Amino acid sequence: MSEKLHLTGFSMNDLTAFVASIGEPKYRAKQIFKGLHARRLLAFDEMTDLPKAFREKLNEIATASCLTVESRYVSVDGTRRFLMKTHDNLPVETVFIPTSGRDTICFSSQSGCPLKCDFCLTAKLGLLRNLTAGEIVEQIIIVLNDVYGVGKETPHGTNLVGMGAGEPFLNFENLIKALGIMSDAEGLFIVPNRVTVSTAGIVPKIYEFAKLEARPHLAISLSAPTNELRDRLMPINKRWNIEELFAAAQEFQKSLRRGERFTFEYVLLGAVNDSDEHARELARLLEKYDLRKVKINLIAHNSAEPLEYQPPRPEQIQRFKDVLESKGVAAYLRTPRGRDIYAACGQLAAKSEPNLVQIAR
Repeated sequence: MSEKLHLTGFSMNDLTAFVASIGEPKYRAKQIFKGLHARRLLAFDEMTDLPKAFREKLNEIATASCLTVESRYVSVDGTRRFLMKTHDNLPVETVFIPTSGRDTICFSSQSGCPLKCDFCLTAKLGLLRNLTAGEIVEQIIIVLNDVYGVGKETPHGTNLVGMGAGEPFLNFENLIKALGIMSDAEGLFIVPNRVTVSTAGIVPKIYEFAKLEARPHLAISLSAPTNELRDRLMPINKRWNIEELFAAAQEFQKSLRRGERFTFEYVLLGAVNDSDEHARELARLLEKYDLRKVKINLIAHNSAEPLEYQPPRPEQIQRFKDVLESKGVAAYLRTPRGRDIYAACGQLAAKSEPNLVQIAR
């Protein structure tokens, strides 16, 4: 399978070139693209509008699917976690988060993660490899089909967040290609305004991201207001420190368009980065760099062994938020989802424990 072309990761232009290369008319490209992305079919044999001989030819040289679902877990709050495997047996995790009037899919950009953030379970896996554009897109198709049925419309449309396993900006080209494929009106039609991508602070890519014409919303994972603390919690800070990160954020703010969101994410760790003084330091930092349009998402740490961190007390979380708001900072508390099935922020570690509640196949 690994030698076959994964057509789910081909744009319309790629497919046009592909069908021409095998001696087929150009309109076959649109048929394949709509079959994969509008109808969400993950097998060529299901595309019965294609001639049988052509489907047989496709099966010889290409594939529509290279991910398999190993396990599905459902939380008491309705969140679903999907543990998938690549053709080379590496874990990929994707989370479906239902809310009133909106559905969100949290996708992964890498199998594992190289960044070693001290409070994140995914860091314990290390980097296994980057996911291809096709593997990123296929996660979304698999989840939509599982929740709603193959090819059926979603009642609310779909929001995407690139906040699963991995650092998206270390897989930048495949990420941007996948988002371009998913935004195509002939397919999934998930436009950039419905997508948010989170980075831990790959500074050169923030500058590159700022130059994109069609781009999703940006979130930057911060989690500390000083270099000393961030060096410990997020070792990427030793490569690009807070001053470099905030200079890039300042430049990105200049490129914001109407309706575009720009967020810092701050994971609150009990008695580590959650004091009133930490909140004041964060507010001073935002003021220093004149980051007036940014909002802060506060995320209480989601505990999981072997991590030793704990979430702050609820009253301290509220105090942290109050201090920020007293300084004119737009701060919001993110509601944790899927903690009981290891689906919450920082918990993705390819767990497949038998005591987790699985969704019936």
